[in-house]
Amino acid sequence: MPTLSIDRVSKQYEKHFWALRDISLRMESGVWGLVGPNGAGKTTLLRILVSLLVPTEGVVCWNTQDIVRQPQALRRELGFLPQDFGGYPQLTAREFLSYIGALKGVGGAVLRRRVDMVLEMVNLSAEASRRLRTFSGGMIRRLGIAQALLNDPRILLLDEPTAGLDPAERVRFRELIATLEGERLVILSTHIITDVEAMATDLVLLDRGRVLWNGTPTALQNDAAHAVWEVTLDAAAFEQARSLYQVSQAIRRGNQVETRLVTPTSPHATAIAVEPTLEEAYLYMVSQEHPVQPLIPSP
Repeated sequence: MPTLSIDRVSKQYEKHFWALRDISLRMESGVWGLVGPNGAGKTTLLRILVSLLVPTEGVVCWNTQDIVRQPQALRRELGFLPQDFGGYPQLTAREFLSYIGALKGVGGAVLRRRVDMVLEMVNLSAEASRRLRTFSGGMIRRLGIAQALLNDPRILLLDEPTAGLDPAERVRFRELIATLEGERLVILSTHIITDVEAMATDLVLLDRGRVLWNGTPTALQNDAAHAVWEVTLDAAAFEQARSLYQVSQAIRRGNQVETRLVTPTSPHATAIAVEPTLEEAYLYMVSQEHPVQPLIPSP
């Protein structure tokens, strides 16, 4: 079983700034969602896991091998999509993938088959001979996913893979991940909680460089039980509510607003507790870093 062990990893960029602090995780096969606010340390952690950055403290092992001392053990089995992925504008999609495949040590008939396969997987077969300078942002993102899959990796690290994809392309990406065969570890760093909800077997929530929460999506929702409230307010009361509480949904109907608020205590006399979505559970866990707000007076 593929196993990635992260033991007390920290990363310091400046004298007093730690992007990561004391991260410890054991990740095995499955789809792991890596989520958290901007600046939480997600991209820094991914760059350490693909051996592009060296941790200031701690050790990362891929199947018991230290990736700093033996990076090739990981890189042979790695597929990586960086957040800022680009291509070579003068190359066609097929030429680009053939070049990347050669860099990964894949060649000959095997590479030709893999290029055809990944182009089909990301729905770019018809565009294989087009030069990348003619591609849209969404097509470039799909090409990035294709290059990450070229060597049939056992560990696949994807940084914001669905950024720039339209809804149909996002659904196709989810289906692609679900159809990957064999035991492999997929780590998906994203701001789009619905993608995690649709795919992830496990979640890691980072905040300010530390692990705030780790477990299954269902467990996260259970931990946020009784922390989401549904209430209909007039416009003035809603404006007051949004200044005090985290709003996860608001639908205006005339002078009334049907809203869902994330808070551990009832925000209004007429509020009804409801089951949280995964996104609301995420908002609740992050909000626990802030003090509880006072109630809105009932009308």
